[in-house]
Amino acid sequence: MLHGVVGCRIIDSPRERLIAIITNAFVPCNGRFPFLITVASIFIGSISAGFGASLISTLVVLLVILLGIYLTLVISKILSKTILKGFPSSFILELPPYRKPQIGKVIVRSLLDRTLYVLGRAIAVAAPIGIVIWLFANISFGGISVLTYIANFLDPFAKLMGLDGYILTAFILGIPANEIVLPIILMSYMASGSLVDLDDTYAIGNILVQNGWSLLTAINVMIFTLLHFPCSTTLLTIKKETGSWKWAVLSFILPTVCGIVICMCTTFLWNVLV
Repeated sequence: MLHGVVGCRIIDSPRERLIAIITNAFVPCNGRFPFLITVASIFIGSISAGFGASLISTLVVLLVILLGIYLTLVISKILSKTILKGFPSSFILELPPYRKPQIGKVIVRSLLDRTLYVLGRAIAVAAPIGIVIWLFANISFGGISVLTYIANFLDPFAKLMGLDGYILTAFILGIPANEIVLPIILMSYMASGSLVDLDDTYAIGNILVQNGWSLLTAINVMIFTLLHFPCSTTLLTIKKETGSWKWAVLSFILPTVCGIVICMCTTFLWNVLV
């Protein structure tokens, strides 16, 4: 997702570059795919067996991706007709002259300008958030952790989305990186006090089912995994690329609102029809 934002530099039109940057969050990044695949394998793939399970899981993940692409087009259209009005520009792809790669220069630039820069931004946000997560999980009042207090507070709203308070809390605390959302959920359910990372899909499924997950929960988790705010590093990159926090805030709000609304609609229809 971060590289998608940076890649928008090739778009000459400032208006269209902004639209591309803002809607970048509607397509899942590498950090979201493992969670999508895990949930689909556990709850959707269980409908069938063998090769059929893998096929059904793959089709469901593909449908989620197509939903993101469709919303990208819809939101882009809305933005181009409202706050980012303008005339569409022509797109010309110019092929630069071929030059022999300078291996040393490429390595140095990749290491200094990209890898260390991104890692620095990630650490600047991830380290404080990591401390906060640990404190929330280990500080208790009346035998109840701060994490549980937060989850209980968010639970009524989360129920409207077909989720629970722990799931919604995990998404909020997972802003440094989408990869830690599932470990936070497992940590919360197991009350372990530290992040949990299980490799056994069957064990993960048992923990989730024992804590009230259903097919509806899985569907809404997949939708909200696709449609929620970008990670902190991406938001900082959006601010740097656009030169304004307002576009980073808009990039935060748009996918999150879409995710909340769609999850609420899915839950309402499920309760009416099932």
